[in-house]
Amino acid sequence: MGWADGHIERLARGETVQFRPRGHSMKGRVESGQLCTVEPLGAAPAEVGEVVLCRVKGTQYLHLVKAIQGERYQIGNNRGGINGWVTARQIHGRLVALAP
Repeated sequence: MGWADGHIERLARGETVQFRPRGHSMKGRVESGQLCTVEPLGAAPAEVGEVVLCRVKGTQYLHLVKAIQGERYQIGNNRGGINGWVTARQIHGRLVALAP
């Protein structure tokens, strides 16, 4: 089980979720402990530069879409790191609001 399992389940039911992720991989974009509001991805595809809640190789991330190649999305952090490629099925929601 990962830190975002409950949030992913709620997103799959069409609910909007809020949580405070911990860590520094998104520093400058999302700060550790900052309140994040994430909505289900819906019909609109993710875009380069968007912050998404996703699963890459079994690990859950609130990270950036870095590139798109056809049906694949490259996921990475805000510090230059790349996690890997996923399909839209592995992207569960998009960040829509930040609060302190």
